[in-house]
Amino acid sequence: MLTGDRRAAAEEVGRELGIQEVRAGLFPEDKVKAILEMNAEGFKVAMVGDGVNDAPSLAAAYVSAGMGARGSDAALEQAEIVLMNDRIEKFLDALLLCRKAKRLIRWNLVIALGTVATMMGASILGLIPLTVGVIAHEGSTVLVCLNSLRLLFIKLDSPS
Repeated sequence: MLTGDRRAAAEEVGRELGIQEVRAGLFPEDKVKAILEMNAEGFKVAMVGDGVNDAPSLAAAYVSAGMGARGSDAALEQAEIVLMNDRIEKFLDALLLCRKAKRLIRWNLVIALGTVATMMGASILGLIPLTVGVIAHEGSTVLVCLNSLRLLFIKLDSPS
């Protein structure tokens, strides 16, 4: 954990989050340097910040989240994710939602491309009329849309 906060407060938060390495009292350039070093070592660094002084670190990180309710415009412009209610635990919810969305996208691609390839092949070989292939394609489009709507019903673990 990289922070500009005091060491005692940072270590307490680090303990609560289960973070083993805590670097406190850092200036913005110190955070950027540390992030770039971790990137060079092959780590994928996530940065969460809300202030102007966090913007360079957010830009240097592999993925970044800005705290939106009280966050500065500079931090929010650099962030890929904006957490609208300034609750750090929502970052984990965003991560879980992204992972589920990624799996769902893969399944949707399999459904859509599989249907198109199967129907195209069957139509070219004369096994089915073209209209059946078109109807199957449209049906797979509806199925993909309905499958994607499942993301709306995901229950996330952290309190609201």
